[in-house]
Amino acid sequence: MSKTFSFFLGCLIPNRFPELEKASRFVCDALDIGLEEMEGASCCPAPGVIKSFDKTLWYKVAGRNLSLAAAQGNDILVLCNGCYGTLKDVSMVLREDEGKLGMVRDSLSAIGRTLPYVPDVVHIVEHLCFDYGFDEIRKRVTSPLSVNVAVHYGCHLLKPARYRGFTSFEDPTFFDDLVETTGARSVPYLEKNSCCGAGGAVRSGLKDLSLDIARKKIASIKGADCIVTPCPFCHMQLMGVSEIPVIYITQLLGLALGGTPEDVGMEGPL
Repeated sequence: MSKTFSFFLGCLIPNRFPELEKASRFVCDALDIGLEEMEGASCCPAPGVIKSFDKTLWYKVAGRNLSLAAAQGNDILVLCNGCYGTLKDVSMVLREDEGKLGMVRDSLSAIGRTLPYVPDVVHIVEHLCFDYGFDEIRKRVTSPLSVNVAVHYGCHLLKPARYRGFTSFEDPTFFDDLVETTGARSVPYLEKNSCCGAGGAVRSGLKDLSLDIARKKIASIKGADCIVTPCPFCHMQLMGVSEIPVIYITQLLGLALGGTPEDVGMEGPL
């Protein structure tokens, strides 16, 4: 249950959403999940940008981040679906492909780093659901919540399926189950499994289309008090068009674990 991870924050949380980091540290402390800082970590790098233009560079930069965790002797815990999409996928490929592993090790050698083994990469939602466990979380809930929640999974948390393997990407329920450990109720809605519209550089290149996709998703939500996300990029996208609060999963969990709105970086209660 209790484990120490190398804590990978990525780009968006430190630069745009420090409150999500605050909430995540609060939850990890409350659940006795150890976090070790990854000094010198870079962008993951982003799967929808670098991977599209230079896949070799994508492997090398991700490999450098993996080497930081390997030096600490830890697996990596991430808070972002995009970071998960890069670091998890690269870690899986490097275990399967000796040629790519050799290429990454050669590039690391040139900057005085090594990759003695390939760390695993775990999304915080994945860890809480499949390693920590719902029953253990429920034991620690001191302030049950009475709210209706629209759950947004996002894309990279579920796909590619062959590198996830812990759920059905067509009809997932694990994130809903995690939300409901808090006492909240996950409400169904038509566009639940749709993309937020931001990924794959769509937000950067076709922003109006990107926001239309998000608006369609939001319009299909009925009877929810808030939307809960597992990803800061999805979070940013949905916040831009939603009339109901958008909160990150550790903000919801933190409240249920006895935290104040200030503890989890919120302006007020739900």
